[in-house]
Amino acid sequence: MTGYRGAEGPLGAGRPPEDAPHAAKYRRVLLKLSGEALLGDRKFGISPQYVRYLAAEIGKVHALGVEVAIVIGGGNFMRGAAVAEHGIERATADYMGMLAMVINALALQSALEQSGVQTRVQSAITIQDVAEPYIRRKAIRHLEKGRVVIFAAGTGNPFFTSDTAAALRAAEIGADVILMGKNAVDGVYDADPRTTKDAKKFEELTHREVLEKHLGVMDATAAALAADRETPIIVFDLSAPDALLRAAKGEHVGTLVHS
Repeated sequence: MTGYRGAEGPLGAGRPPEDAPHAAKYRRVLLKLSGEALLGDRKFGISPQYVRYLAAEIGKVHALGVEVAIVIGGGNFMRGAAVAEHGIERATADYMGMLAMVINALALQSALEQSGVQTRVQSAITIQDVAEPYIRRKAIRHLEKGRVVIFAAGTGNPFFTSDTAAALRAAEIGADVILMGKNAVDGVYDADPRTTKDAKKFEELTHREVLEKHLGVMDATAAALAADRETPIIVFDLSAPDALLRAAKGEHVGTLVHS
């Protein structure tokens, strides 16, 4: 197991032993948040109260000694594809969406650090005054030192979603699992449970089934990359207290996608 350096002590200090009764199942996780996760009860922008809730939930997992990386979308402000429909060039619209992701990353960083969790934001587009550039080896070193790392601005390329960024960064840092936190949706269904009364929930799926059934867990490019790397995905309701903690411990939460 890769150790990390806490505020004091040698590498590996502060991490519970693997056989501890409440130890996490996963050593390193990639948490994928949609921009809408920051809305709370708002229709646009950021709910400071809900961001503090998210920081507290992430802090519980971090306290177990889990290395936590995060990718966050920008849909609470704008989506590039939606803006492009109104006449803005698609590539430009996507770059605008990346800036929204940076705003969200900074908001979450602030909440995490106010709760005592050291956090670094790494941006795929250069904004050196507010975020580090994305450097894979540096990101891994931050994780090993016990810092939460937020990957902002997607992949840095237009035409790719934050889902693809999550699958890509998970592969690059060697994450054990992708935790997809949804807002008030507790897993993967065969139809939208918010509009379809008899929607069926899947307890487990394979990566192949996700692709073949077009279930919308993540976009096809991201799902194919996760399948190729055999990276498990847990889709769960982030608004349920302790759901993230339970997922990190290996308890059955939401829907498990695996090979």
